[in-house]
Amino acid sequence: MQNNLKASTPLISDRNSWRWGFTPQAEIWNGRMAMVGILLATIIEVIAGQ
Repeated sequence: MQNNLKASTPLISDRNSWRWGFTPQAEIWNGRMAMVGILLATIIEVIAGQ
């Protein structure tokens, strides 16, 4: 007897696409922009020496 178990696929195929609203894509972009902001703030603090 053969099992026909398939891996579940995401509902949205492209997680990097830009979509408006409360979507997984929006949360991914939110996280990316937050990481960029933290990195830039750290670089500015290091350059300023404070």
